Amino acid sequence: MGKRNHLEHTEGRDQDEKGDEMSTKKPFPSYIKNKLIRSLQYAKLKTQKKNQKKIRRKERDAVEKQAVQLGEAAPPRRVPRTIENTREYDETVARPDDDELLAEDAVDEFSAHFNSEVTPQLLITSSRWCSTMTIKFIAELLRVIPNAHYYKRGSYEIKQIVKYARNRNFTAIIIIHDNRKEPNGMLIISLPDGPTAHFKLSNFVRSKKIKGHGKPTTHLPELILNNFTTRIGHRLGRMLASLFPRQPNFRGRRVVTFHNQRDFIFFRHHRYIFEEKEEASRSSNTNKGSEKKSKKSSKVKMIARLQECGPRFTLKLISLQHGTFDSKYGEYEWVHKADMDTSRRRFFI
Repeated sequence: MGKRNHLEHTEGRDQDEKGDEMSTKKPFPSYIKNKLIRSLQYAKLKTQKKNQKKIRRKERDAVEKQAVQLGEAAPPRRVPRTIENTREYDETVARPDDDELLAEDAVDEFSAHFNSEVTPQLLITSSRWCSTMTIKFIAELLRVIPNAHYYKRGSYEIKQIVKYARNRNFTAIIIIHDNRKEPNGMLIISLPDGPTAHFKLSNFVRSKKIKGHGKPTTHLPELILNNFTTRIGHRLGRMLASLFPRQPNFRGRRVVTFHNQRDFIFFRHHRYIFEEKEEASRSSNTNKGSEKKSKKSSKVKMIARLQECGPRFTLKLISLQHGTFDSKYGEYEWVHKADMDTSRRRFFI
């Protein structure tokens, strides 16, 4: 009996010690079973983190301000870790001082465009049986891309369209595919010698669905290509640039952007707006035998902002093929396969 009581006593003590350890190891509200108390504790913890972050920011700003006053260099700020800046090393990253890449650019299929020897002329069409939304998407493209012309597809094969466009000095063909009454694919064929790029198209938003959208003018837009870093991305960027004229008319303040992020190419269309804004400033005047009185004066300040014109859509490269479209005997430069998506930090464009 004595031994049994001793064992029960030690077990009870061990359980009490474990309970104390568990009570000290409960820093997160998820351990609390009561939903109301758990939500209150979570809100309290969130507020504490927010206040701590604010304190750290104030301390950092104070240190930087003191360094500026003393004429010293400010301490470097910590760079947050993101998927983009921790991407896997890629040997095909294009360098601006790469002589081999510059030599290839001088003789590739787009050299005539970048030497201003040709003016872009685009033929835009659709699949044989297209939906109303695809027609609306093509209408948006015609409003954005200069010198673009729509031709009804009919029953013509793509090779027949290529031959027709080449004989009439078109520089590129854009074919929009759809599925379930929504545009879901884009085929861009550069003429006369290719290459051909096939994209998956998604997240299409019409211009009138964008809140506060603007109406663009007919001026030639400025083109921005962002984050096309690899050899494939560099070639793809030159292909997209060949769709727009080389001499933008900055008076129209139109900007077309192709932004690559994690191999998704986001299309945006904006215009700059310059406005005059009055800023109220107070000045004090002192009169004899009277108190200080504040007097308001206004200053005119010029501000610039962006207004989105639309449309919005997203492209993801499926394949890049040498020459014009040939699904049977075509030679592919790059094809996306399922086994390529083994890492979230591996990008190809």
